[in-house]
Amino acid sequence: MKNIKTRIGNVEFDSCVSLAPMAGITDLPLRQLIRKFSKTCLLTTEMISSESLMQNIDHTKILAYEKNEYPLAFQLSGHKPWMIAKAAKMLEQRGGANIIDINMGCPVKKVVCGGDGSALMRTPELACDIVKAVKDAVDLPVSVKFRLGYTVQEQNFMEYAKKMEEAGADFMTIHCRTRSQMYSGKADWASICDVKKEIKVPVFANGDVVSPQSAKECMEISNTDGVAVGRGVLGQPDLIYRIEHYFKTGEIIKEPDTVQKIEWLKEHINEEITLRGEKVALQFVRKFYPYYIRGVRDAAQYRAALVTEESYEKIMKLLSELQEKETERYAS
Repeated sequence: MKNIKTRIGNVEFDSCVSLAPMAGITDLPLRQLIRKFSKTCLLTTEMISSESLMQNIDHTKILAYEKNEYPLAFQLSGHKPWMIAKAAKMLEQRGGANIIDINMGCPVKKVVCGGDGSALMRTPELACDIVKAVKDAVDLPVSVKFRLGYTVQEQNFMEYAKKMEEAGADFMTIHCRTRSQMYSGKADWASICDVKKEIKVPVFANGDVVSPQSAKECMEISNTDGVAVGRGVLGQPDLIYRIEHYFKTGEIIKEPDTVQKIEWLKEHINEEITLRGEKVALQFVRKFYPYYIRGVRDAAQYRAALVTEESYEKIMKLLSELQEKETERYAS
């Protein structure tokens, strides 16, 4: 495998894998689970609205970070250059951010209707102004994450990438779907294979990277400098580490069994409680249950029980019972 080191401006790390930002997903507890395994990958926060940040809305939980997260990118959304620049400066002064990432790829309707996220792919000059404003405001590297285009008929990613680099972007991640595709269909890695012929800054490909083998295939087909892993980490926080290990050694580390995944789920729940308090955390983690218990016997039955249960003790008892059953199944 080729050199897996990555340099983004003045930030250098011994990996060519990043955690893609996911709203309501890539919070401190999940990032800490991932950092237990991968010590050097680039982590990214969930999306932070520059507008709400400027309105002094309480962002204590979304902005929470630990020192061991270096390198860590904070992702900002918005469409007003001065406002995103001011928010970026606030994050720089607050500490923790090693990179400022600008969201130009979120396909969610409420984000796009406000002119943010992938809506910026239809206003490339405004996107350039945003990058320039942030570059002028902070001394941190600036990255952008965008898609192939707004629709299949509007795939302007190549010209867009050139404009982002000209505006001063130090790094870019391309999700290999259009906004209209959302997360459906297969990510088209091959479509961006010529981007590195035109772009000098590091470029990572994103979409459908769910295993070490798919990560390698993605890099080879897309001809990018690395991969950004999103939904693939759900239920398997060790995935990025296993990808890095494969890139370095050629060795495939076996995917963890369901007993181990349930243990990670317990840890995830406890960390969310520390961050959010028990009542809120137990509601928040419901979205993660299907990923952690996928593959267990009677998964649907346990999932239905877990998402309706509000008692921490009962949830932990259910998970321990499930672990015992899975351990017996493996032994038989």
